[in-house]
Amino acid sequence: MDLEILKIASNTDNNKVLNNHTHYSKLKNPICGDEMHIGVKIVKDKIVDFGYQCKSCIYCQASVSLLSRNSINKKISSIKNLLKISETFFEKENSIFPKEWSTFNKIFDKKNVSRKECLLLPFKTLTKALRS
Repeated sequence: MDLEILKIASNTDNNKVLNNHTHYSKLKNPICGDEMHIGVKIVKDKIVDFGYQCKSCIYCQASVSLLSRNSINKKISSIKNLLKISETFFEKENSIFPKEWSTFNKIFDKKNVSRKECLLLPFKTLTKALRS
């Protein structure tokens, strides 16, 4: 296992219940049983707070940790662009995240394709939350 994944997953600053969320969703990965709960508070078209709880593998934990830290104070339009990029990342030949989101290249790597659903679960959960 990649030590970088463990390091990223160990940052649990946003692993919390966000009681004053404006948007919320939960999803479960039917393949492995990973479960993700995400609540975000949106003010003036920006995510101002992000809370998550998960019962999941280390890949999912690393993914949601990065997603939560990099979403705060970002405009919804920018977040939606990130979510769209993540959807097709593993399907395209030479995918990389653009400069603004380059930190995600640490975990979104073709060598982790077998953990694709684990890495994408937080992104899918946030997508669903933003639709609510």
